[in-house]
Amino acid sequence: MLGRSATCLESVVNNASLAASLFQQLQQGQGLQQVSQQLGIEPVQASSAVGAALPLLLGAMGRNAQQPQGADALLGALQRDHAPAAGGGFDLGGLLGSVLGGGGGNATNGAGILGHVFGGNSDRAAQGLSQATGLDSSKTSQLLAILAPIVMSYLAQRFANGGNAGQLSQALGQEAEAASSGGLLTSVLDQDGDGQLGIGDLLKLGGGLLGKR
Repeated sequence: MLGRSATCLESVVNNASLAASLFQQLQQGQGLQQVSQQLGIEPVQASSAVGAALPLLLGAMGRNAQQPQGADALLGALQRDHAPAAGGGFDLGGLLGSVLGGGGGNATNGAGILGHVFGGNSDRAAQGLSQATGLDSSKTSQLLAILAPIVMSYLAQRFANGGNAGQLSQALGQEAEAASSGGLLTSVLDQDGDGQLGIGDLLKLGGGLLGKR
């Protein structure tokens, strides 16, 4: 019984590995503090909101990567605009500084990235985060725009050099599967839906990351 429980736990951790790993990196430095200052909110609010936003972003990217040529297009964007310099790693501090400072071109164009990730549903995603976190939708929209380039850079560091579209699709597919539990991702991306997000699922996703500190 214990072995089965351990296997189930390992499966959950693997499904959320990208979101959980990036969330942990944001916690380790000054990332969350900088985000909270930029949004004018308390660090605990920023932590909760980031914990909910990362699975949503990665899950949406996972949905896109399952489409024909979707993973190839995403990998191409990672290699073209977000790949680290030769010998460089994932410079979260420098990247966050560029994002908040408005520099960096396509690599830090959060609104542009969100347009590709959510299509015409960026506002719906921001509204869902607003309902879940209690933050104003203008702040959750700004948060998603801050996080989008960070997520892309993080994926580029892991997959742009030496990775392939199949590996990227598989990893993001796990994120999409985790984020779609309860219909959260479907409701965000469904153009014909009623606009009501599964707030309980969104909070559960964020709580899952917060629990891995």
